[in-house]
Amino acid sequence: MTAKLDYTWRLREIMAEQGMFTTAALQPMLAERGVKLSTSQVYRLVTEKPERLSLKVLMALLDIFGCPMDDLIRPTAAARATRSKRTADGTEAGIGTFRPKRARITGPEK
Repeated sequence: MTAKLDYTWRLREIMAEQGMFTTAALQPMLAERGVKLSTSQVYRLVTEKPERLSLKVLMALLDIFGCPMDDLIRPTAAARATRSKRTADGTEAGIGTFRPKRARITGPEK
C-alpha cells in the first residue's frame, strides 16, 4: 500500500521571515506580476492551505520572495486513519457502556 502524501503551506512563515506581516502588502506585489486577486482571496491564500493553486500565482509568489518551491510547499506524509479497537465482548474500547439506542418507528398516535 502506498503512503498518502500531504503538504505544508508555508507562505505566512516566509512572509514573516521577510518582514511582511499583513496580507494587504502582498496584493500590490502580486498585481505587479499580473496576478489580480481580491483582498479576501489574498487573505485566504496566506492563512489557509490552498487545495488548488494556479501556476501563475505560484510563480509570482516564488518571484516575490526569491525562494525555491520546496521552501513554500513542504511535502509531508499524511497521518493514517486508525481503526477503533474492539474488546473481546465486541464493544469498542474507550466508550464504556454508552451505546446508542435503536430508534423505534411506531404507528400514528390516536
